[in-house]
Amino acid sequence: MANPEFRCTVKLQYLPEQSQDGQHAFAYTITIVNSGDVAAQLVARHWVITDAHGHTEEVRGLAVVGKQPLLAPGQSFEYTSWTRIPTAQGTMRGTFFCMTEQAYPFEAEIPEFMLAQPQQLH
Repeated sequence: MANPEFRCTVKLQYLPEQSQDGQHAFAYTITIVNSGDVAAQLVARHWVITDAHGHTEEVRGLAVVGKQPLLAPGQSFEYTSWTRIPTAQGTMRGTFFCMTEQAYPFEAEIPEFMLAQPQQLH
C-alpha cells in the first residue's frame, strides 16, 4: 500500500520595509519534502492567519506561488511568500491539499507558527 506524506517546515522573517500604516509584514519560507514512498503533487493550499486580537483570516487557492510541484519520494520544493496582519504578533497554520499520481488525495499539515517582530519575542 502506498504511503503518501509531505513534511513541511517554516522559516519566518519580519519585513520592516513592508510594514506600515498599522500593518506588520512577514515573509515565510516553506520547505516541503516528500517523505512518503510515492510521487505526489501539491494542488492547493488553505491558510488560517490569526492576529493578536483573535481576528482570523482564511486564504484558500490553487497552487503555491503559481506552481503545483510534483515531488518524487525524497524530493523537496521550497518557496517564499508573505502576509500582513494588523498586530505585531499573530499565528499562522495551514494545510496543503495533495494528490498522488494514482489520484489518491491526502493533506499535508503546516504546523502553527508565530508571526512576531524580533523584539516581540523577548
